[in-house]
Amino acid sequence: MSDVVDSDELLRRIQRARDWAEREERRWKARPGTPVHDDGGADGPAPGAEALSFAYEAVRKVLDEIVRPGTHHDD
Repeated sequence: MSDVVDSDELLRRIQRARDWAEREERRWKARPGTPVHDDGGADGPAPGAEALSFAYEAVRKVLDEIVRPGTHHDD
């Protein structure tokens, strides 16, 4: 990783990464549940989906804070 980038390119890369994390967060939160009942009903999100959605949410929040410092509230 020996590329030298200017601040504008760095900001673009951070924003792209933030957008990707947001998409992944939404994707994992929308994961359908895993059938666990005989009637085919679901008992919540797919295994691991909640943990992954929290991980992507954390990444997104960190990148948000880099792009717009001080504008976020603690959740």
